[in-house]
Amino acid sequence: MRKILVTYFSAGGVTKGVAEKLARAAGAELFEIVPEQAYTDEDLNWNNRQSRSSVEMSDRTCRPGIRFTVSDMGQYDCVFVGFPVWWYREPSIIDTFLETYDFSGKTLVPFCTSGGSGPGETADNMRSIAKGADVREGKRFSSGVSEEELRTWVNEIA
Repeated sequence: MRKILVTYFSAGGVTKGVAEKLARAAGAELFEIVPEQAYTDEDLNWNNRQSRSSVEMSDRTCRPGIRFTVSDMGQYDCVFVGFPVWWYREPSIIDTFLETYDFSGKTLVPFCTSGGSGPGETADNMRSIAKGADVREGKRFSSGVSEEELRTWVNEIA
């Protein structure tokens, strides 16, 4: 039986709620990707080109720090990586997370939340960072997704 980890970064709580449901649906462990410096509402103002999130997303090499690490990533066969969509892709902190571990031989599955945008180029980005991983195409979920819908998806993809 595969050992699954659901990881997520959540700026406003929506991704957290979906990740918690996904972990229950998959019988998986849960890990929150916590930034070293929390994002404020001002940091997340995408209409301000000088906001922290805007600056981070305009620089593809930006790697915001992460406060905690997964103690034994080697034990997991499949890792779901959740995030809110920022500028049609994963936030830069997800790239930091992916560069922190060796995902060779593991299955990586992105999932996201947004008002309407899908995961965009996230799977391709993940493939370029997590070399040797089997990166699946991601899926967008709304906050109201049911555990049953998530369980069905997990059974199809993981």
